[in-house]
Amino acid sequence: MAFDPEKEKKLLAVLVTALVLLIAYRVATSDKPKMAQLMYPPGSVAVSPIRGGASSAAGAGPLAVFIERRNEKFPGVVRNIFMMEDFAPKPKPKPVIQQPVGPPPPPPVPEKTPEEIAKERARVDLGKFRFLGYLAEKDSSLFLSKDGELYIVKKGDRILNSYIVKETGNDYVVLLDAATNVDARVDLSGSDPDQAPKSPR
Repeated sequence: MAFDPEKEKKLLAVLVTALVLLIAYRVATSDKPKMAQLMYPPGSVAVSPIRGGASSAAGAGPLAVFIERRNEKFPGVVRNIFMMEDFAPKPKPKPVIQQPVGPPPPPPVPEKTPEEIAKERARVDLGKFRFLGYLAEKDSSLFLSKDGELYIVKKGDRILNSYIVKETGNDYVVLLDAATNVDARVDLSGSDPDQAPKSPR
């Protein structure tokens, strides 16, 4: 929207007149500055009731004032302004209860090899044999029993395809396990009533 020069002059004159009227109204309605009586007359010296030591050194040099203020003691006040300190009571640390130390654990049991396990089984199995007696007239035949079975053997014979009669005597027999080479001595003990022989072999 364009104005011709005459309208622009009239609009500018109206705006200037309004601005002048606003300024005059502001000046006419503004409050006058208030006056108040001074609390202290001019030339009086204020004395601090908290830091009384500073007033005594008012006539001294700045070094004396610094030294005197440094020597002042304020109970409960920390001088270090860069250190934040909490004055709340700190909880006491709980005493450490030492647990009783028990004996050290036993050393691990070494695992047995298959050969050792086989030898132990052979010793247990050989311990089940009983020497019941012998016949001197018929080539020294021996009577052995195991788990209720009766065996008539001679020196060098095999029993159950696993054991060999290695050595004989009047009151003992030595049996050998062919698989593990473990031997056991079986002494003459007589007939065992709990193991009645079933059939000779």
